[in-house]
Amino acid sequence: MLLTGYRKEIFRPECNPSFTSLHCHAHLDQDVGAVLPYLNAVLGGFEYSSDPPSLTLRAHGKLITLHPRLIAVNALKDEEEADKILAWLVREINQAWRGRAGIEPCYTGLPRPQLLEILKLLPRSNCRRCGQPTCMVFAAQAAEGGKGAVDCPELTPPAAEALERYLARFFPE
Repeated sequence: MLLTGYRKEIFRPECNPSFTSLHCHAHLDQDVGAVLPYLNAVLGGFEYSSDPPSLTLRAHGKLITLHPRLIAVNALKDEEEADKILAWLVREINQAWRGRAGIEPCYTGLPRPQLLEILKLLPRSNCRRCGQPTCMVFAAQAAEGGKGAVDCPELTPPAAEALERYLARFFPE
């Protein structure tokens, strides 16, 4: 099974049509479910599920979720960025499938950052300067890989460094 094609769908989220970022769904021509544990081993998936099969990666500054017949990528600048990420994924999927005999499949995800540990590193001022209503919401987004120290304008340089060090343990790039 090699991935040879997909149908790309670019859209803005229905929940907030004023968002400037785009989302992408790639509807796959082939079922890639069998390659997901190998891809997880090669790329270090953030989250892996066997039933139903899915793999979430943090790559190219995005959270990317792969299902047997679908790839979902959120928070894209434009369609060109979606095309680059999808081309990279097709290469990675096909390489993992071709090299699977030499890859030990991985059926678990990486350890997850703890919400309260992130919150302890934040100023807890609920200033909203980051665009979130509370530091807890910011911490939840950071725990999912969507926010980092650069996104909190209230952090002092030492606090920002501590938050980046903590998050880097879970989101190596």
